[in-house]
Amino acid sequence: MSHLKIISETCSLTLLFGLLAVGIGIDAQTVRPVRPAPGSKLSEAHYKVVHGWPVLPEGTILDEASAVAVDSHDNVFVLQRGGRKWPDSDVLDQKPITVPTVFLFDGRTGSLLSKWGENSFALPHSLTVDLSDNIWVADVAWHQVFKFSHDGRLLLTLGERGKPGDDSSHFNRPTDVAIAQDGSFYVSDGYGNSRVLKFAADGRFLLQWGTKGKEPGQFDLPHGIALDAAGRLYVVDRQNMRVQVFDSEGKFLMQWRSPHFLSPQDIKIGSSGTVFVAEGGNDTLPDRTGVLVMRSDGSLVERIGRYGNYDGQFQDLHWVAIGKREQIYAADFTGRRVQKFVRSK
Repeated sequence: MSHLKIISETCSLTLLFGLLAVGIGIDAQTVRPVRPAPGSKLSEAHYKVVHGWPVLPEGTILDEASAVAVDSHDNVFVLQRGGRKWPDSDVLDQKPITVPTVFLFDGRTGSLLSKWGENSFALPHSLTVDLSDNIWVADVAWHQVFKFSHDGRLLLTLGERGKPGDDSSHFNRPTDVAIAQDGSFYVSDGYGNSRVLKFAADGRFLLQWGTKGKEPGQFDLPHGIALDAAGRLYVVDRQNMRVQVFDSEGKFLMQWRSPHFLSPQDIKIGSSGTVFVAEGGNDTLPDRTGVLVMRSDGSLVERIGRYGNYDGQFQDLHWVAIGKREQIYAADFTGRRVQKFVRSK
């Protein structure tokens, strides 16, 4: 990248955020970004890939790695599709995947601890770990959301298997789940519908918002969602190339339209308030893929990785997860692997 392009992108980013409050009417007294803690080295953060992580036993492979999440022990769950493909047609295969789809790795050593999930999904898309170490999976082919115990016992099912819909008890290809500290949770219903739904901890429907469109509060494929420490919900609005932020009741607060967003896929918020966005790039500009490390005002700290199949590179970055020390775990869909990144000393 030329120096001129770097300067141009930096200036464009500054201008966009400067105009954002005026253009969408944000009340600066109501919406205040959470700044890094005093003394934070966020602006100096740099990450490096951990070679040889994870360690797969002989005869074990990962297929398309769709999602990744970290539990309370800093161990890492990986969701892989076991050979199931998203077809070229609009008809999704609803037969159960017969092999294990959920793998658990030791976050430190990378060794495989367990695997489960055979005959549990048809086309699993996302994986989320809640504060009690339960596992949540959204399945786009079955139009359902599942809650499992840490060892894979089914605890809760939302949606009707194989039956898409747009009411409070049906989904149409849901994409992700985010769980609040009180146990309530949000579902992004993204591929078929363009909305976000909120449920009580026991699965009771509470509210929903969103229609298809480009205006604030509308969506065109809400793909990944995450909550910050204050309970604000961040929604990756993929086709609109932006991130929208809402309060716990769905009130629109702000949006980020970064020149670094081409095909944003997923978002996570670290313990310091740092934001991590999985940027997929596209066929025309694959080198735009990478993990975007961002401040809580949407400005960029650094981009991790680029297009390729070597360690530290991605072919089709789809999901990201953050450890207790803000280690980064990145699920590369086409690359069929998960990589770990840690801060440089």
